[in-house]
Amino acid sequence: MFGLRHGVMGALALLAWTAVQAQATQWLDEYLRTVHSGRAQFSQAVTSPARAGQAPRVKNSSGTFEFKRPGKFRFVYQRPYEQWLVADGKTMWLYDLDLQQVTARAQTQALGTSPAALLTSAQGVSGLQKDFELQDQPDAEGLSWVLATPRAADASLASVRAGLRRTDAGVELVRLDVLDRLGQRSVLTFSAGANNVDLPASLFVFRPPAGVDVIRP
Repeated sequence: MFGLRHGVMGALALLAWTAVQAQATQWLDEYLRTVHSGRAQFSQAVTSPARAGQAPRVKNSSGTFEFKRPGKFRFVYQRPYEQWLVADGKTMWLYDLDLQQVTARAQTQALGTSPAALLTSAQGVSGLQKDFELQDQPDAEGLSWVLATPRAADASLASVRAGLRRTDAGVELVRLDVLDRLGQRSVLTFSAGANNVDLPASLFVFRPPAGVDVIRP
């Protein structure tokens, strides 16, 4: 009787744990399906792999982020120096104000299986599953986590972890934890966000300033 009771309790605990884990993918699907535009502040910490005899190097930056599905977004890095990353649905523009240089790439080639594609292109989990294998992760740091692993063997990314939470306003994407094939880790944390806001189309239009070098690799 003792063993049966504990077996039942263990099974119930396993079912409860499984339900909690499944919640993360469901929340990601809800976020992708219901959040059509948004803006937030972000901070980013990029950690390079440690070298022999040296501690890992961490570079911190911050700025603002805006997006509109499908495929339009604008990252404005304000610190430590100003850069703009603008995608208009066809071209992705990188404008380095210090260097007075613009790099323009075809958006489909530049994004691929990048975190930006995860944020702005897919309109549901089914849209992600073509390029990513999704797996629920244990809750941590007050967030529910989904691990996205690129299906392509030659992808530059090793994995992306998305941390989500539910508020009275709906599901929010709070953090992206990105690991590339070279061991570099980039953690993006979003704050002061607003979903489904009316964003002017001009935000996602970029015209290189006069006199700035434009590179098209």
